[in-house]
Amino acid sequence: MHIDVTDNNGKPYLKLVKSERVENAAGKKVSRKRVVKSIGPLDRYDDGKPDYIGRLRRSFKAGQPLIAMLVPYCSNDSPIEKYSFQFNEGDTVCFGQTKLFSGILLERVVEELGLQNFFSAYKGFTKIQYDVYGFAKLMIFGRILKPASKLATVGQNGNYYSPILDDGFNPDNIYDTMDFIADNHDKIIRRMNTNLVKKASRRPEVIYYDVTNFYYHIEDPDDDIIDEDDGTVLEQGLRKMGVSKEKLKQPIVQMGLFMDDEGLPISVEVFPGNTLDHQTLQKSLNRSVEGLELSRFILVGDRGVCIGPAILNLLDDGNGYIFAKSVLKSSASERAWIYSEKDYVCDSPGFKHKSKVRRRKVKGEDGETREITEKVVAYWSEKYARRAAKENASFLEFLDKLVESPANFRITALQAKRLRGFLSKNIVNKKTGEVLSSSEWKALVDIEKIEAYKRSFGYYQIVTSELTMDTKEVIDKYRGLSQIENQFSLMKGTLDTRPLHVRTPKHISAHLLVCMIALTVLRIIQNRIVKSGFVRPAAEKGVSWTMGLSGDRVQDALNKWQVDKLPSDYYRFMNLDDPDLKLILDAFDIKIPLKLFKRAELKQIKSGIDIFI
Repeated sequence: MHIDVTDNNGKPYLKLVKSERVENAAGKKVSRKRVVKSIGPLDRYDDGKPDYIGRLRRSFKAGQPLIAMLVPYCSNDSPIEKYSFQFNEGDTVCFGQTKLFSGILLERVVEELGLQNFFSAYKGFTKIQYDVYGFAKLMIFGRILKPASKLATVGQNGNYYSPILDDGFNPDNIYDTMDFIADNHDKIIRRMNTNLVKKASRRPEVIYYDVTNFYYHIEDPDDDIIDEDDGTVLEQGLRKMGVSKEKLKQPIVQMGLFMDDEGLPISVEVFPGNTLDHQTLQKSLNRSVEGLELSRFILVGDRGVCIGPAILNLLDDGNGYIFAKSVLKSSASERAWIYSEKDYVCDSPGFKHKSKVRRRKVKGEDGETREITEKVVAYWSEKYARRAAKENASFLEFLDKLVESPANFRITALQAKRLRGFLSKNIVNKKTGEVLSSSEWKALVDIEKIEAYKRSFGYYQIVTSELTMDTKEVIDKYRGLSQIENQFSLMKGTLDTRPLHVRTPKHISAHLLVCMIALTVLRIIQNRIVKSGFVRPAAEKGVSWTMGLSGDRVQDALNKWQVDKLPSDYYRFMNLDDPDLKLILDAFDIKIPLKLFKRAELKQIKSGIDIFI
């Protein structure tokens, strides 16, 4: 084997090749080069010293290549290096001081997302004096490896084998970095997506959108800034009371997240906590997706965002949609069609589906009504019906007992909130506000509403612009939306995004964008594990991506990827026998030979990591 230099789009490219004798079409023996390993562009490794190619070839032949990834390909008869150390009592090296090495993988991903060039370029434009890219990396890496407060994250600088920030930095500059990130929110997202399109061939046919929220440990929501002259809202507070996903009565902020069909985030948007889900979609589309120059996509969303303006805007831009629609809030004729057994197809046990094409009128943002043609899909799942019955069992039992003996119950605040949807509308006197006494509450409960609620268990309705798409495919693509919940779980669990502690709108926006970048890095690692073929997790039907390793396991494995410094500036790797860490290294084709390393060799490991294949 030898090192060859080829031309790749006008740039020298290094390859490890092996000459072989093979028969050609005429049956004659000819020499052919077989690529054993694609090393990478020459400029990634060239140290600037004379005759790098010659020195590289000689070092490879001697069994001590300048590029660490080539060590496993060296001849077995190369001389084995022997190490000898002298430890003196009282030297600090007598105690192991392991440092994180996993930052090199995270940094390579961040570089491939274009963020190194972005931060470096904008630092030059703005004449920023502090290391804005270094502080950004600390926040991104820290969010993945050891989530903590902003100042505690700065304190993690010494945890890495090569500190990210140089000595003499000002810890408070992390807040200046957050201002910078917030000010360049859209540019950062655009840079990441541009690089994913170029380097990872991102061409999403389906884009998922969902909304979640994050709570604060504070009592009072933010006030709006009001113009004293005319009373208009100049700036709306972000931390507002709203419907918390955690059922907490504390101020929240809303976050809308777009993801592609491989589970990679596209963008994130922040809204006041009292913003309804459907009010987040159009603003997010305008800011985050429409400017990315993506080809036609189908937006998949839950019933909370299925409104006329969103549908019309998507259609006007040449895109499509698959939205869930509430069965209970549909018209009587729609519910009759859904519940009717006519036309249902049962092609698997406990599951049935049907569809129809219809024309209906929807209202746009300007109030104008337009007619559209769409496909309506209805399906019923026995599995989902049983699950809904189980989840609602205690509440339905409460309703039954309340109907039979209303005077025996004291209703909790939570029960009262759920009960509101089952009350008859003709009980309260609008003029006097009088409500019947507890002994007469039997009349308050609308039995028909309870029965309608029970009947809806297991039924789902989907509307879509894709008139020719197979009904099962529509259902499968919609089911992929459930996977975005995994990403919210990663953010709230592994990345420890909530509870939020940052206070200002800029810092809130920056914090959630940093979490999105960290999630993107984590998902790229998980995708590479899946694509490596070393694990074959079962994908949920209709979903083209899976985890490979859970977020927690990736986090644990990366924290185990450490080096320990020895005398004479030697380093040894720790925990390489950990199964999850080995899986990550194998997925990225990172070869760590059984040897000790000099500091220069450690740097070469990073340069040999290819992120996208």
